Amino acid sequence: MAPHDGSGGNRPQGAAASLLNGLSVLEAFSHSTRTMLGVTEISAAVGLHKSTVSRMLTGLTEAGFVQRDAESGRYRLGFGVIGLAGPLLADLDVRRAALPLLEEMTKETFETSAIAVWNGTNAVVVEQIASPHQVKHSSSIGTRYDKFASSSVRIFLSDFSRAEVDQLITSGEIKREGYLGLDDPIHDHLDDVRRDGIAVNDGETTFEEYGTSAPVRDYRGKQVGCIIASAPRSRVQYRRSQDELESAVRRTASEVTVQLGGPVNES
Repeated sequence: MAPHDGSGGNRPQGAAASLLNGLSVLEAFSHSTRTMLGVTEISAAVGLHKSTVSRMLTGLTEAGFVQRDAESGRYRLGFGVIGLAGPLLADLDVRRAALPLLEEMTKETFETSAIAVWNGTNAVVVEQIASPHQVKHSSSIGTRYDKFASSSVRIFLSDFSRAEVDQLITSGEIKREGYLGLDDPIHDHLDDVRRDGIAVNDGETTFEEYGTSAPVRDYRGKQVGCIIASAPRSRVQYRRSQDELESAVRRTASEVTVQLGGPVNES
C-alpha cells in the first residue's frame, strides 16, 4: 500500500489519509523479515515522516494493533489484529493444536473451554468452545483479560520475574481490584501458581464465574498459551466438581503441550 503523507494531487485527505497511513505502518511489519521495527525503519519502509509514523504507532498501540517493547523502544504486531485477520488466527500453531482438544474437553465437562495467549499486557482468547448448557460463561474470540483475579492472567504472570509483574501492576496494565486475596502477597500467590501449575478464579472477577487455567508450553519450554475452563459457580460448588474441572484443564494443557513438542508434565 502506498503511503499518503502529502497534500495535492488525488491523495486522500483528513481521516482517509490517516487510515491509509495507519494501514501502511501495519503493512511494514508484514514486509519485513524482522518481527520488531523501530520508527526510523518504518518511516523508511513506507515513505512517511517519522513524526507521522510515531503518531500512527501511538494510536495503533492504544488500539492493541501493535505493541511497544519497553527495552528497545521498537514495535511488533499486537493481537488486536486477530479480530480483523482470520488467516492470522488460523495460522496460530497453538490455536490449531488446541482446537480439537478443546472440543474434547467441552464434551467431557459440558463447560466452556478456551485457549488464551499473552499479548504483552493481557491474556487474549484466541479459540473457544462454548458450553452446551443454556446458562454458561463464555467470551468471544479476541476478548482480553487484564485483571489479576483472572486465572489466565495469573498463569501467565507466574512465568514472569517479580520486576516484570510489579511493572505491569504498578502501571495499571494489570488491574488488581477484584482479587479476593488482597492480604495474600501477590508474589507468594504466584509462587503457588507456578508450583501447582494451576490457577483458579472462584468468583473473583465476577461473583457468578468459576474459572481455572493451566499453562501450555512449546518445544523450548516457553509458555505460549493457557487452557481455560469457565463455568457458573452454581455448577461447581462442590470440591468434586472443581477437582474434575481442574483435572480436565491440566490434562488438556498437557496434551496441547505435547502437540507443540513441549515437556511432558509427569505430575
